[in-house]
Amino acid sequence: MWDDFEDDESDFEEDDEFDYRKEQERIYKHPLMKKAKEIVGLTKALVGSLDEARRELYGGIMMEDATIMSSKFAGAEAIPDYVSKMENAVLMKVHAKSLNSMTYQLAMEETHAEEHLQLLREAIEEFRKLFLNWVKGFDPNEKYDDGWGIFTD
Repeated sequence: MWDDFEDDESDFEEDDEFDYRKEQERIYKHPLMKKAKEIVGLTKALVGSLDEARRELYGGIMMEDATIMSSKFAGAEAIPDYVSKMENAVLMKVHAKSLNSMTYQLAMEETHAEEHLQLLREAIEEFRKLFLNWVKGFDPNEKYDDGWGIFTD
């Protein structure tokens, strides 16, 4: 029985792995992913410079917002389904807006120089512009109804 399983596994072609790597490379070289990774780096620097109390209060939220933007992009970019792409896009938007809002909270609390907060805001704005162009490329004809009734007309 187990011998049959091992034989089946040897049937995978090396081309399948190559295609996977090629797809991963395409996703990680995409301008939107590059900008998302830049935002993660800027956010990490800001969170790292917070005092302990604020880091505990805001740090996790800010890092979650930043990392979800890139992970949801990777998830959306890897599939053709319009509904799933749109769901991921909405989550990216929500987390980008949340992270942007946090820069104003930190400004109000005077935790950072305005220039540092502005760097993150500018990166988020650049992300938004890339995002708008990216979403326009979604094919609404490539949709599968998942039973939840969102983005299915």
